[in-house]
Amino acid sequence: MIAAKVLVLFGAVAMVACQSWEHDSHHDYYAPPHYAYEYKVHDSHTGDIKSQHETRDGDVVKGYYTLKEADGTTREVHYTADKHHGFNAEVKKIGHAHHAPAHHGWN
Repeated sequence: MIAAKVLVLFGAVAMVACQSWEHDSHHDYYAPPHYAYEYKVHDSHTGDIKSQHETRDGDVVKGYYTLKEADGTTREVHYTADKHHGFNAEVKKIGHAHHAPAHHGWN
């Protein structure tokens, strides 16, 4: 008799749980993506100097990055992207290029 009552109780709980789950399946759980991040590297030993910053609000991405080039200049890129305008970037070169002297022949 106790087993029958437990079975009926279990069946009632399962039925309520299924109805609740079925009702929740009609909700839209989409949330537009939002984030912001940045990083910086400055290694004077190797000359690795760079940074980046980016934000996203829904389908719109905005950001920039900088990069120390081997010739001593700095590349700076500002960019945006969205579904209406696509990806757009503005590239700047800052500073004057300096090249190391070339070594020719066997010394």
